[in-house]
Amino acid sequence: MADLSTCEMTLHGNRVSYRSGGSGPLLVLIHGITSSSASWEPVLPALAEHFTILAPDLLGHGQSDKPAGDYSLGSHACIVRDLMLALGHERGTIAGHSLGGGIAMQAAYQFPELVERLVLVSSGGLGREVSLFLRAVTLPGSELVLPLIASRAVLDAGAAVSRALGRIGLQAGSDLAEIARGIASLNELGARRAFVHTARAVIDPGGQRVDARDRLYLAQAVPSLIVWGGIDPIIPADHGRRAHGLMPGSGLEVFDHAGHFPHLDDPLRFERVLRTFVASTEAADVQPGRARELMLAGAA
Repeated sequence: MADLSTCEMTLHGNRVSYRSGGSGPLLVLIHGITSSSASWEPVLPALAEHFTILAPDLLGHGQSDKPAGDYSLGSHACIVRDLMLALGHERGTIAGHSLGGGIAMQAAYQFPELVERLVLVSSGGLGREVSLFLRAVTLPGSELVLPLIASRAVLDAGAAVSRALGRIGLQAGSDLAEIARGIASLNELGARRAFVHTARAVIDPGGQRVDARDRLYLAQAVPSLIVWGGIDPIIPADHGRRAHGLMPGSGLEVFDHAGHFPHLDDPLRFERVLRTFVASTEAADVQPGRARELMLAGAA
């Protein structure tokens, strides 16, 4: 079994934690909001048998620093790029879950030369609808409520948490476990501040306000795969289906019985689907001229 280790690097004065190991072509795994590289644990050992893994904790998340700074998609994409380059990786397959999907798309847009393939897992940025919980975070005063939600007393009351999350569509299983773990991380002031800033950068009380659909035609330059849970209560699976129609040549895999974390609900299928996708597609090498051609064609 391939060895995976947790490492740290200082970038622009901030400590960035990441998991690395394995062998083969580079696979970058970007987690979602309130999560960390730990959210990929069930699939990491199998993937590391076929890929060189790079799974960072985004700034504001996990073991990385939580500065009072920029938590926009563009800023996160820059950290992913800088970490890749600092570790000697010029290109790779970029996979992102939820918020991480938005970051992966942003990276492909800002730095197309880095992205050989694009994998979107229950991705943000593909439609307006999003769960009530995430919309509520953007309301004034949410900073005052979050410490109460994340308090140890509340988190220890498992039944109460299950009932509360059930009211907004989260059922027992991977969704509940991962959301509860994310909420627990908000006990730390820096993580709580980063969560609010990150959420407000992409969501407002009406839903997601960052929408990549007008640029999805650019994906024809890069092999793309969309993976979604058929009963996702956070971001509807219809977002993935619509995006598939807007991304020429993309693949679509809907895990019918999975929720917002298909890689946790069915890790064996996820690993197999991802490995097959990479093996059956040719790595993109997008030059600036190609991106320009696509943009001009889209404007015509």
